[in-house]
Amino acid sequence: MPDLVLTTFDWVPEMPRGFVRDIRVRWALEEAALPYRVESVPFRDRGAEHFAHQPFGQVPWLVDGDLSIFESGAILLHLGERSDALLPADQQGRNEAKEWLFAALNSVEMAALPWGLLAFMNHTDDTPAWKFLDGFLTARLTRMEPVLARREWLAGSFSVADIAMADVLRLVDRFGGLADYPAARAYAARATSRPAFAKAHADQMAHFAAAD
Repeated sequence: MPDLVLTTFDWVPEMPRGFVRDIRVRWALEEAALPYRVESVPFRDRGAEHFAHQPFGQVPWLVDGDLSIFESGAILLHLGERSDALLPADQQGRNEAKEWLFAALNSVEMAALPWGLLAFMNHTDDTPAWKFLDGFLTARLTRMEPVLARREWLAGSFSVADIAMADVLRLVDRFGGLADYPAARAYAARATSRPAFAKAHADQMAHFAAAD
């Protein structure tokens, strides 16, 4: 089995630590007990090799033998195909996990990320932009709440869909956005209480702190 190499930044400012998206890949690798190593690229000076692997100059990307894969969702799907710990074994379950993986990245994160950016910048006053984004997120969370109230995990067993969805929701929760959604908040807490997340989170925090 070829080495799995996860590449992330060598350093980021304190605010995004614990939320840089390589955590999704670390989490999946830990859940599946797949051996891997971590390499770094400069945060400030992004060179041609970086853009060759990730055309937007972002992180993470994963090298698996001759494959180099960017975008956290694509990496999660790739790892899910390698491990039953990340995708259900039955076809119906796999299809459902894939649906919810894309829902997390498209339907929910599309609303959560711009909302979180404004919350991060304290631009939560009564402006048209904030009211629009807050309403957009509310609409998504209102639909997610009954789904999460009746399921432990999105596709029956824990899967890559839960890694993506929980990571999206915990950013919202960081700024108090899940206060009115107890099922979503409990789901995010349940997912992030897993040992694999704890290990992934601690490793990411230590990785960036080592460069301070």
